Amino acid sequence: MAVSVICIAAALAVLVPGARGLDRRADFPPGFLFGAGTSSYQIEGAYLEDNKSLNNWDVYTHTQSGRIMDGRNGDVADDHYHRYADDVEIMHNLGVNSYRFSISWARILPRGRLGEVNSAGIAFYNRLIDALLQKGIQPFVTLNHFDLPHELDTRYGGWLGGGIREEFEYYSNVCFKAFGDRVRFWTTFNEPNMNTKLQFMLGVYPPNRCSPPFGDCSGGDSHREPYTAVHNVLLSHAAAVRNYKTNYQAKQGGSIGIVIAMKWYEPLTNSTEDVRAARRAQSFEVEWILDPIFFGDYPREMREILSSNLPNFTSEEKNLLLLNKVDFIGLNHYTTIYAKDCIYSPCELSTYESNALVYATSGNPQIGKPTALGGYYVVPEGMEPAVMYVNHRYKDATIYITENGYSQHGSTNMADLMNDVERVNYLQGYLTYLSSAIRKGANVGGYFVWSLVDNFEWSFGYTIKFGLYHVDFTTQERTARMSAKWYRGFLTGSSQLTDDEAQEPLRRADS
Repeated sequence: MAVSVICIAAALAVLVPGARGLDRRADFPPGFLFGAGTSSYQIEGAYLEDNKSLNNWDVYTHTQSGRIMDGRNGDVADDHYHRYADDVEIMHNLGVNSYRFSISWARILPRGRLGEVNSAGIAFYNRLIDALLQKGIQPFVTLNHFDLPHELDTRYGGWLGGGIREEFEYYSNVCFKAFGDRVRFWTTFNEPNMNTKLQFMLGVYPPNRCSPPFGDCSGGDSHREPYTAVHNVLLSHAAAVRNYKTNYQAKQGGSIGIVIAMKWYEPLTNSTEDVRAARRAQSFEVEWILDPIFFGDYPREMREILSSNLPNFTSEEKNLLLLNKVDFIGLNHYTTIYAKDCIYSPCELSTYESNALVYATSGNPQIGKPTALGGYYVVPEGMEPAVMYVNHRYKDATIYITENGYSQHGSTNMADLMNDVERVNYLQGYLTYLSSAIRKGANVGGYFVWSLVDNFEWSFGYTIKFGLYHVDFTTQERTARMSAKWYRGFLTGSSQLTDDEAQEPLRRADS
């Protein structure tokens, strides 16, 4: 049955009110980066080609039955390794001026620093970078986005072993040397504050380590290991930044930063306890990573609660951090949630925030509309205080919104997957509040939608969709959703879609 004109009109009616209040690209500062993002394991595929070694996610998805929601893996994913030229053309048509992607460590150094540099891996990223630049798209490169060579996972216990620091410094140097003449934006790590919790506290990411009450893994210590892992990440980061600033930055003209996950926490009630809980949650989320980089040590609240489970920096390590500050901070911001105190109130203490003695809740009524990603709600007004908070606390650094996006259930009917009005409204709302923060003085340099295309979403497999472009994983065909066409219109100055553009995804869904 054909999708009715009434359905199309209804979809546009939902969209148009948001479009009328839409900020234009021209309302953002000159030189502002607008892009979309992906990561290597999530899209590249080609997992055993051209001398690439297995990484931690290759092994995890093949050996840990039941850990991935749909039982699938990233062996092929979006086949970006072979289709990168087509994907660059998609970006060019979209109108972005930057693309955030990550480099596969296992593709560059299959055995870490004890092995040889893989020339085929270098060649792939050279082709990708050159293709982007030919289309006027700035590469925005992440060195580590959750994946690392399996051999290093075995050798060091991943980020638990101090030896991983030297490995990362060596790997980052190979990348600076090979690609830095054309890459102007480097980030060392993506979301170490979230990744290490999922790896070593909740045990749902490789190497699948946790302990009660957080989970029942075969090994691990949820009260200590996440902090050991972050400690090694921070010192790896600082060594890479020192190397870049000392040996490459002046001649290559680039900048370097780190990306963190940042929810905005609102107190559940106006009680003193809940207000302090929201502040404490932010300390355990954002300041855990950024305070050592900017101030040389972990936040006081963390030290008081965690005591000896939180490692100490030596004076030499503090100097390494303080003398090698980042040029920018990347914020992956998707949602806002309520924070409830768990010091003076009974709570479940086995969740993501409970190490801060905080319980996160959507509240009643809910803080915002739910999305396909559990615990993530549509609260666009949270973008502004999140940005202003970071801008105020870490005054010297430019902020980039390195991820912001809306998830759909993969089981949603095709018409609604393509006619993704909710995603359009989400992006429009968050951009509006980002623009407001900038007008109030926030130093923001860019914004990246997550994600360019549907991809492998870690433990969710392919069951949820973030893409501006729908991907048929059987044929690998990419098709622009309404959100892609809206974003293209936003970037090119058009405030709303034409009728033909609005109807095209619906017609395709019916075909």
